[in-house]
Amino acid sequence: MRPRRHLVLLITGLLVAVLATTFVVLRWDSADRVATAVSALAGLAGVGVALWAALPATRSGVRARGTGSARARGSGYANSGIDAPAGDGTPMEVSDTGAVTAEDGAQAISGIVRRVR
Repeated sequence: MRPRRHLVLLITGLLVAVLATTFVVLRWDSADRVATAVSALAGLAGVGVALWAALPATRSGVRARGTGSARARGSGYANSGIDAPAGDGTPMEVSDTGAVTAEDGAQAISGIVRRVR
């Protein structure tokens, strides 16, 4: 497990232990009120977590900068920037890409290309 997952598990276990101890120590009427309040808060927290999980995740972008030169010959292909699949919607940025050279019918690109794979 990851350290964050361990931490969440530990905190959850501690909260359960504290609540169990509270229910044992308090009289029935007081424990009933505490349990009602804790249930209401846990329900609201659950709705909040569910809404958060339903939101689309943000995608980090891809950046290429300061790349070297590229050279292609014959039926070759060279790219000194970013080569991505045609349907990829990831934000992309290139700057200061290297020089490209294509000879004998080759293809060379210095920048961003989205092509069918």
